[in-house]
Amino acid sequence: MTDHDIHALGGAHMEAELTSQPETWARAAAMTTEQALMPAPGQRVAVVGCGTSWFMAQSYAAMREGTGLGETDAFTATALPLDRRYDAVVLLTRSGTTTEVLDVARRIRGRAPVIGIVGDESSPFVDVVDRVIALPFADEQSVVQTRFATTALALMRASLGDDLASAIDGAAAAVAEELPDELIAAEQVTYLGSGWTVGLAHEAALKMREAAQAWTESYPAMEYRHGPISIAAPGRVTWSLDAAPGGLADQVAATGAHFEAGALDPMAELVRAHRVALERARRAGLDPDQPRNLTRSVVLTP
Repeated sequence: MTDHDIHALGGAHMEAELTSQPETWARAAAMTTEQALMPAPGQRVAVVGCGTSWFMAQSYAAMREGTGLGETDAFTATALPLDRRYDAVVLLTRSGTTTEVLDVARRIRGRAPVIGIVGDESSPFVDVVDRVIALPFADEQSVVQTRFATTALALMRASLGDDLASAIDGAAAAVAEELPDELIAAEQVTYLGSGWTVGLAHEAALKMREAAQAWTESYPAMEYRHGPISIAAPGRVTWSLDAAPGGLADQVAATGAHFEAGALDPMAELVRAHRVALERARRAGLDPDQPRNLTRSVVLTP
């Protein structure tokens, strides 16, 4: 099968969307008015999302709390403790139609300011939150989500005062590089992160499962030696999206597995993982724009 045949199999939307991430991150970094709508320093905050948005919530929560800007918790929409007091609640949703997110927005409104980050600004979501941050330029057609999630995180990072120049440059490099075949052809991949990048590791693994129906796992890097390293073996990959703990690379190498040490900003390293998921899906004859058993939004019937 030629490269032309592989790329004709599907994933055209996913490819266009994931390769546009340097541009959409730059736009988000410049949205200073919208960034000012995010919670103020010192506020106690909950960040809520489902699926990919939950993993971005985890990353933002860890970064915000880790930089001393206030206690910040991340929850799925059905796990938010409604009796716990927060100064602000941030909800993330690409479509604005996810049943659980709409339900929790309606239930908590009036208890704390609700800040909504959404891709589709025409969705019902905008009417059930107090402040709307719309990212329509990052919305997507592919079911498998890439740029909306990372663009939302780029905006949230910028709102914390993070300079995204290195991330944007790294994402451009990640889009242009030739991917190592050992990453695409690996039997199994485990993604690792530390601190705020643990959410990115979970997201990288989810993309591989969604797009390519592949066996992937994800862990905090310091937990990897507490059991998960037992599956490391030749033909498999352990991929650290952030700086790895001392000695871990050598321990993985001793198993015969390949250790991929992320050299870019962790969000840019996630772009590399997105590309690997896409190429693996194509080699398997799968279309990540229409993955098995998934839809763009989870809308539940009563």
